[in-house]
Amino acid sequence: MKKKTKRIVLAGGPSTGKTTLINHLATKGYNCEEEISRKVILEAQAQGIDQLFLTNPLLFSQKLLAGRLNQFKKAETSNTALLFYDRGMPDVTAYMDYIGSHYPHNFAETIFNNRYHMVFLLPPWKEIHVTDNERYESFEQGSLIYKYLKNGYKQFGYEVIEVPFGSLEERSTFILDKINKHH
Repeated sequence: MKKKTKRIVLAGGPSTGKTTLINHLATKGYNCEEEISRKVILEAQAQGIDQLFLTNPLLFSQKLLAGRLNQFKKAETSNTALLFYDRGMPDVTAYMDYIGSHYPHNFAETIFNNRYHMVFLLPPWKEIHVTDNERYESFEQGSLIYKYLKNGYKQFGYEVIEVPFGSLEERSTFILDKINKHH
């Protein structure tokens, strides 16, 4: 019988070290799904929409939720024990809550019906905060987003495990130790 792949989310606002940590886990041989919002943003910019999330948050969020659901379903055909995700589906509704935007009932339904095994949340890290073409939030906005993410995951019934600051090796060891203890 095929062993079920454990789906592990690394969540956090901008400038938390999420993507760097995901890339580090990938170099250690773990299967990782990349963050897709930059791809959605760049596609919109190619169509002349500077910030799709600010211009049309519902359309942006629908595209993200669909993309993250596709990533989630990859675990069904995966032969790996662990599959890491750079953000999960509850991030979508947490960001919508952050900007005070409503979303269709099917968003929550999709999130409730497709469960991750564990959720790790990375707190905002002032020393590594930068803005760029796709990341326009200030550190203060990132700190507020963090609170919405934490509440958002809890609202969907997840135990949120906060990842302490540290080197890439310390952070990845912390996550892997927690996963091993969770078996």
